[in-house]
Amino acid sequence: MINGDDFMPKECFFTKGVGRHREKLMSFELALRDAGIEKQNLVRVSSIYPTSCKIIPKSEGLPKLKPGQITFCVLAEAATDEPNRLICAGIGLAIPKNHVHGYIAEHHGYGMTEKRTEDLCEDLAATMLATTLGIPFDPEKAWDEREQQYMMSGEIVKTRAYVQTAEGDKTGLWTSVISAVVMIL
Repeated sequence: MINGDDFMPKECFFTKGVGRHREKLMSFELALRDAGIEKQNLVRVSSIYPTSCKIIPKSEGLPKLKPGQITFCVLAEAATDEPNRLICAGIGLAIPKNHVHGYIAEHHGYGMTEKRTEDLCEDLAATMLATTLGIPFDPEKAWDEREQQYMMSGEIVKTRAYVQTAEGDKTGLWTSVISAVVMIL
């Protein structure tokens, strides 16, 4: 009999990749290969990070995956065939001090630099967590100001972002970017 603990991630790792090809699907496959997760049957999950889950380096996580296995992940992806168009895919994470879960936020879009995407992903995750914890904040303030406010509350102990950006191939090939947090059960 399966219970909820069977599907509780024990560890996770962050990964990202870029792929270019004349076919959109193949450019996505190449981005997965670049990230090292092309052999998995990926199942996208939403935004909850269990605080009991340990973050490990990608180099430790990849050997724990078997080809063909069902693998849960939060995945952000973007693609373009427009030359020079900037695309981004990012994952943000916010971890609380004294709460059973944090938040993972994914973003995918166009025209955003790596730094801007990092800030947005961290902001999204931290804001979701702050609203859950009842931390007061001014949504009109910039992320840098709110980040200080969140940290000063003592309730959010860590935020991070993992982002991949790329410019569309100059010859018009499809360019895909992905960023993911991969769960290990």
